[in-house]
Amino acid sequence: MSRRCEICGKGVMSGNKVSKAYNHSRRQWKPNIVAVKTELGGTTMTIKMCTRCLKSGYVNKKV
Repeated sequence: MSRRCEICGKGVMSGNKVSKAYNHSRRQWKPNIVAVKTELGGTTMTIKMCTRCLKSGYVNKKV
């Protein structure tokens, strides 16, 4: 599963992990991506979206 929201385009961010001794090492922040079945244009399809878009109600989750 790719780590990209199909609604807003949110993806993986990178930066530095900084220890107490101020040592830097690279790390990643991954978005919370879920696969949601929804109905778009009369067809049922599964899209990958972040939970923030799901909570905002951009698409209706099909139960």
